[in-house]
Amino acid sequence: MPRETGRRLIAQNKKARHDYHIGDVYEAGLVLTGTEVKTLRAGRATLLDAYATVDDNGEAWLINAHIPEYEFGTWRNHSARRTRKLLLHRKEIAKITRDMGSAGTTLVPLSIYFNDGYAKVEIAVATGKKDWDKRRTIAERDAKREAERALASRNRYNRG
Repeated sequence: MPRETGRRLIAQNKKARHDYHIGDVYEAGLVLTGTEVKTLRAGRATLLDAYATVDDNGEAWLINAHIPEYEFGTWRNHSARRTRKLLLHRKEIAKITRDMGSAGTTLVPLSIYFNDGYAKVEIAVATGKKDWDKRRTIAERDAKREAERALASRNRYNRG
């Protein structure tokens, strides 16, 4: 069977971009069991309540990500919300630790995907948005959408 190439998105945390100001983004590998890989290949995962952390030993962990049990698994099936190790370079972990030192920052997973057959998670150092930030973001997005619509309709009528 030929090896998988390219990037295939499995799960995305859309709420993270709404609730946080996204800073530096990192791509990390995931340490998974066989049934977890099979579940991800079926396209089943959720990052809704997930977050990441770096412990005192300099290891990064993905916590509370939901990868459901494999439906054809046996007694060796994985638990759905287990803590999973993230694979990052030591320099990246050191930079993340420095960035996390300031108050109000957190490490948020943005997406899980397969990159050339390997399961990856995209994590970002983020700071929480206030309610007025969220409203302003929504207003800016709506204004941009309206401007694009007006421009598209103007171009449509000017052709003929």
